[in-house]
Amino acid sequence: MTRPRLPAAHARLAGALLAALAAGSVVASARGSGTPAEPTLAYASPAALGEALFFDPRLSASGTQSCATCHDPAAGFADPRDDALGGAVSLGADDVSTGRRNAPTLTYAAAVPAFHRDVEGFRGGMFHDGRAADLAAQAGGPMLDAAEMQMADEAAVVAAIRADPAYEAAFDAHFAPGVLDDPQRGFDVVGQAIAAFERTETFAPYSARYDRWLAGEAELTDLEELGRVLFFSQQFTNCALCHLGDGGLGDARETFTDHRYHNIGTPAHPDLAEDAGLGENPAAAGDPAQAGRFRTPTLRNVAVTGPYMHNGVFQDLRTVILFYNTYNTRSERRRINPETGAPFGPPPHPGTLALEELEHGPALDDQRIDALVAFLKTLTDDRYEPLLEE
Repeated sequence: MTRPRLPAAHARLAGALLAALAAGSVVASARGSGTPAEPTLAYASPAALGEALFFDPRLSASGTQSCATCHDPAAGFADPRDDALGGAVSLGADDVSTGRRNAPTLTYAAAVPAFHRDVEGFRGGMFHDGRAADLAAQAGGPMLDAAEMQMADEAAVVAAIRADPAYEAAFDAHFAPGVLDDPQRGFDVVGQAIAAFERTETFAPYSARYDRWLAGEAELTDLEELGRVLFFSQQFTNCALCHLGDGGLGDARETFTDHRYHNIGTPAHPDLAEDAGLGENPAAAGDPAQAGRFRTPTLRNVAVTGPYMHNGVFQDLRTVILFYNTYNTRSERRRINPETGAPFGPPPHPGTLALEELEHGPALDDQRIDALVAFLKTLTDDRYEPLLEE
């Protein structure tokens, strides 16, 4: 099945969203009457500076890839390209290398807490394995990754920044004079600026039909309402166990994740190496109990940000629900992946599988599976609803 984003809708949204972003940022230029103007501050805030950096391809070794390449604002800040394993992973700046994992949406990423461990286990952090503590730490990771933006080191990133006097002036003004003189400190504030942009309402408008329903401004269809009831039901599904935050049912700022790490037995992608998940995080390395665990993603905009799972192994949202249903069904027919025509693959790390949670509740029939998909579509921000229509 195809991804839920089509070129026509994508192009329309790209133009509209980029225009909105440009209108929201403060970029001033000095203009003289025949003589050079005095330098002016081009970026009025750390967020405006971070916005410019987010879209700047000069932060990649080839000069062709920016943060927005893999986190496109017109595609739910996920990667709309299908040129690497059908879009399961992203193509690097050299147009040859590929990443190891699916690029997640950055919408609502600011709500993810910093990586930490509490009495229940690991929680929060960025990337699928939490190896970056927060947004600022995550922002710099792809720049130095050999398969992504491919910059040689922190000094190379800072040198690219300093080549633009407007950038250097903004960093001096918003962080500290001469902050870019030290490559490591300079690299850190680059991440802080991008994180400031990612904390703006651009990434978290809470404008989905579900939000409008909570506010009494919209209605759900019968199928969507059935899906909502099933989603939050502890009797029929266990969705909310992992996809509900601290605020609980009815929280207007719910991002539909517990920010914790679980092994749900996602089948391996046939073209990707085995992935240890949280077990690769330095804080969890060597602990066999963490193998195969990945951070629960937000479900906001899930209907328009496929492919799905950490490895992009599923193209269609309904396939994801069918996969979960394999833990409850007794029907061999229900164990077939409709995208491949073969049974869903085995869990790569069976020893840490969350069987108690996965086997909770009865098997779902087609109507209830369709209802859950319908409800998940109501979590789509209003600016991305045209993608659902196409």
